[in-house]
Amino acid sequence: MAIALADVLDERQIALQLKSRRQANALREIIGLFEKTGSLLQPTDFLAQVLVRERVNSTLAENSVAFPHARTELVDQIALAVGRSRAGIPWNDKDERARLIFVVAVPQRLVNDYLLLVGKLARITQNEHQALLGAATAAEFIEILCKAASF
Repeated sequence: MAIALADVLDERQIALQLKSRRQANALREIIGLFEKTGSLLQPTDFLAQVLVRERVNSTLAENSVAFPHARTELVDQIALAVGRSRAGIPWNDKDERARLIFVVAVPQRLVNDYLLLVGKLARITQNEHQALLGAATAAEFIEILCKAASF
């Protein structure tokens, strides 16, 4: 069964003004949002997994959107945290910048649901990129995502 965006989005797991200016620190800041909801065990271990995955293959996609993730036993359900940086964070060896960063924690058994979720997010961010960059609140950000997901 596919995961609905509304089921994995939580205002407490969205940071619209990342303070960090480097990839590892931005990921630490975003992954720290999981602690607000208790949806992830051992954030430090998860961060290490995401960083290893990111070193192997950058998750930066079109429109300055990144989808860092790890398949892990540290979650029971798919968990999503989002960070936004208007200036962008250098993301790969080409110094391309990520402005919207969707961190996904994925249990091994839900890999197919993860692929569907990221595909949906990629389509939405391509169509709603400017609206997401301009969202004033986490609630507005979620509303844009969920509205776009329903079409």
